[in-house]
Parts: sequence; C-alpha cells; structure tokens
Amino acid sequence: MRFWALGSQPGGLYPDEAAEGLSAQGVLTIPGYHPVFFNIDGGREALYAYIVAAVFKVFGSSVLTLRGAAAGIGVAGVIATYIAVRRFGRGAALMAMAWTAGSLWMIAVSRDGFRNILTVLVGAAALAALLRWGDRPSRWSAALAGIAVALGFWTYQPLKLLPLLAVLWLLWMRARDREQFRSLRATWGWAGFAFAVVVAPMAYTAITDFSSYFGRAAFVSVFNSTSGSMDSYPVHILKTLGMFLFTGDPNQRHDVSALPLLGPVLVVPFALGIWHCWRRRDDHGYALVLLGLLVFLIPPLIANEGGAPHFLRSLGLAPYVAGCVGLGCVEGIAIARRIASGIPRSERSVTQTGWMTCAIAVTILGIASAVTYLNRPLADRYAAFTFADVALAQAAVNNATDGGPSTLVILNSYDAMDVQFLDAGRLPTIVAPMTRIGNAAVYSLIVAPSRADITAAVGSGVAALAQVVATDPQGNPVVFEVVPQAGVTALP
Repeated sequence: MRFWALGSQPGGLYPDEAAEGLSAQGVLTIPGYHPVFFNIDGGREALYAYIVAAVFKVFGSSVLTLRGAAAGIGVAGVIATYIAVRRFGRGAALMAMAWTAGSLWMIAVSRDGFRNILTVLVGAAALAALLRWGDRPSRWSAALAGIAVALGFWTYQPLKLLPLLAVLWLLWMRARDREQFRSLRATWGWAGFAFAVVVAPMAYTAITDFSSYFGRAAFVSVFNSTSGSMDSYPVHILKTLGMFLFTGDPNQRHDVSALPLLGPVLVVPFALGIWHCWRRRDDHGYALVLLGLLVFLIPPLIANEGGAPHFLRSLGLAPYVAGCVGLGCVEGIAIARRIASGIPRSERSVTQTGWMTCAIAVTILGIASAVTYLNRPLADRYAAFTFADVALAQAAVNNATDGGPSTLVILNSYDAMDVQFLDAGRLPTIVAPMTRIGNAAVYSLIVAPSRADITAAVGSGVAALAQVVATDPQGNPVVFEVVPQAGVTALP
C-alpha cells in the first residue's frame, strides 16, 4: 500500500517535500556539502535528506523517488513496530504490525516526501531498544538504547522527547522495580556515551545556531502569542485528545477527510490495551508503553499553530498506539476466556475465534483505509499538494523555447522550491512577486500564477498578452504565460 499508485496519489508536490529534494540534490552535487541541519524551510534535521540522496543516486531525482524513499521508510517502520511489540507476545506484535500497515494515518504519512515518517521507524526502534536494555542489561543493549534515543534528534521534533521518556522510565523502574533498576545502573555509562556520540553533531548545531534549531518549535508552540492557532487553546486540547475517536486532522496532507486515528472499532482494543498495561505497570515494559503515550501527547498539545488535531506532531505516539491495539486484543481475548470458563472445552475455541476476529477487523479496516486514500478526489488534494506550483514548473520547462535562465518565473520563495526541484536541469530565472523588471525582451517566456504578477513585473502591455495555461479543479486560472513581443517590453 505504501507504493501502490505512488506516481499519481497524492500527486502534486508540496514545497516542504521539494525542500527535502533540494537538500538531497545539494548533498549529491555540491562539493563538501554535508550539513547535519538544513536552515532552509524553517530548519530541518538532515537524516531524511541523506536517505533521499542515496535513493536519488540509484534511481534518479524525481517526485516519485522522493516519495518512494518515504514509502520504504514506512515499510521499515511497520517491521520495527513488530520488533518493538514482540516483547509482549507474538499475537500482540502481529496485531500491532497489522494496524501500523493499514492505518490511514500511517498510510498517508508514508506516501508524502517528508522527513516526518522517520518518526515512526526511529520511535519504534527506540522502544525496542529500551525494552531490550531493560530486560537484558548489558553493555551492548545499553549502547543500542543510547544510539536509538539519540537518533530521535536527527528525525523530527517530537522524538526530541525520547530522553525525557527514558528518564521517566528509569525513575518509574527505580520506584516499582528496584532490582531491575540496580541491574541497569552498571550499564548507564555505555548508554550515555553512545547517546553523546550520536547526538553531539546536532547538539553543536543547536548551540551554535540556536535560533534556526529551535525557531520552528518556538513559533508553533502555545507560548508564542502569534502562532496562528485556528482554535482557542481549550478547544485545541479537546480536539487533540479526541483524535483517537472523534476528530481528525483537517490537513489533507496528514489525513483524509479529517477521519480520527482509530475510530469506533479500534478504539475498543486501544482502550483495553491501556487497561492491560496499567494492571501490569510494575513491569517496566508495560510502564514504558504507558509513559510513551503520555510523553508523546505533549507535542500536539503544546503546539497549537494551525489546525487541530495535528497528526504529524502526534507521530511519536505511533508505536505506543500500535502496542496498545495489539495488547488490547490480548486483553479482549482474556476477558472472553474468563466469560466462557464455565463452558467445557471452550478455552481453545474462544482463543482461536478471538485472534481471528482481531485479524479480520484489522485487515478490513486496513483495506478500507487503502480504498479511502486512493479514492480521494483531486479537488481534495489540489491545494494541499500545491498542484498549481507543479503546473507552473511544467509550463516553465515544457512551453519555453529552450528553458533555463531565459525563462522568467514570478513566484514567492516558498512555492519556488517546487520549481527549483522540478526544473533543476533547466532552472529558470525566479523573481519574487512585485519585483520590477525594466525590460521583458531579455526573456523568451514569462510564467506567473496571475496576470497581476506579470503586470507588476513588466507592465500592463506585456500582461495583456498573457494566456492561461493551467486551471484548478473549479476552473480558476492558476498559471499564466506570455512571450514578450518587441515594442511592448517596458514598464509604463
């Protein structure tokens, strides 16, 4: 499902995706260019761009390969979820993996070319590594846990809370399982050393470029009065907490039709899974799942910029939600067995029926998620994935006599990242709107989102000759182009 029809769904190209592609192209083409943090587009951790660069090296640079990298990471996240939850039993792990594979939330974020999808893979890997360290303390398991926690700083904002989760988990263990806590203490140094080595480059960046590194997180938080929230903060909290059953992300890049994360069917095993963990909270593994749910609710709760709930900021929850869904199946079957305990020879049949019911339910919901995603109409995707920018980039290359600098594109710097990525081989001249061009005759083609942009740049005489070359699904013009003519080239 991560790769099916990836060339046409979701289509378009959002500028944040293009920024990842541009960074990957820079890694491949600019000598000595190996940053750990990219300052463009609000600041981004570099790990995903390096993965994309490797994919571009093998398969070439395109929207399909950019998103294919995310899809591959999404598949790896499904496998990592199984590995993480396997500690609690194979049945729970299989259900957790099946939910991750078929969740509409996970499908959507696996098919966009964003670094956010690394949160699922690295988050599940960190859960697995911490559980392994807690169960079998050794130098190697401690070092692996330190590395996994540190990798969160190379992915996306929510996983920067992994150290907090690890500390809370250790404190919980100290209070509830002192013997296991004492066995871990001998290996703390290995975990700390491994963590420090992996996180050091990013820590250096945070210290030396403080504003870029923390700027985006500070801008979207509730502590910034200008963050641009669509709701009051109490409403934001209610929508975020209700995302498991009642509300979904209004952003079509993160969700489809604002559907909730779980819905009325899967919220039942999810709730049973939380109860299952709570009753076994003295076991550090179950305690870690509960703590993970609490810690990774913090990012979507305190970041109130934009719509709520925000599924990308909630991605740290993914392996813990999956674990609870799987453990909820275990709890539900145990309840059914207790109910049927007075019936002769019923225990085995109840267990088999219970697992079959869970498997069928998760599979059907996975198929429904796939159908829902693939049947989403173009009108729902058009603005979310900036199809207009892609049409503009195509016009700048396909309709020009030779492409390249002789074509002028009038576009703001954010949307221009689409043009820079898609037209990298024949990059046009790009100027910001309201930039005045004294003589249009030096360009063989002018492309812009509106006639007004062309008028502001080269005058009404040239703009009057502009033709519409692309429209949105409602028929509104989104791309204009004009070939300047001699004698009609100067601003009035």
